[in-house]
Amino acid sequence: MSMLKTPEDVVTGWEDAWNRADADDLADLFAEDAEFVNVVGLWWHDRANIRDAHAFGFAHIFPNSRISMDEPRTRLVGTDAAVVQAGWHLTGQVTPAGEPAGDRRGVFTFVLERSKDGWIAVTAQNTDIEPSAQTHINLPEGRSAIHYKKRTSD
Repeated sequence: MSMLKTPEDVVTGWEDAWNRADADDLADLFAEDAEFVNVVGLWWHDRANIRDAHAFGFAHIFPNSRISMDEPRTRLVGTDAAVVQAGWHLTGQVTPAGEPAGDRRGVFTFVLERSKDGWIAVTAQNTDIEPSAQTHINLPEGRSAIHYKKRTSD
């Protein structure tokens, strides 16, 4: 477990660990009993599961990926908790057949707790940005992105 000097260090720590495909260092950003919700709503309930899920991802989904994190936005909640959010841009995902996939963008939300030794992430949620949608809809043929607001032509 790595204690961070500032809440914002979780963003640079994430970027660094991801770009080295280091699931151990990535998981070390989190408390032992941390929670993590990924971009499709899978929910992992401790550091070991966070580590294992990302190790699988590095091996099969994101083997040569790179993530660039935007400047974080931080809100302290009292003196011992913080919410840190940052956008991200990901390249290098592959299809199940190993072919290159397109770039992705999203937003991370981390909640961190301060102890006498520093800051540690206690929960995180990763959200994909779907620029062509306001929400998702479940239809008999499956889930899809949908936009309810009428668009004006350019």
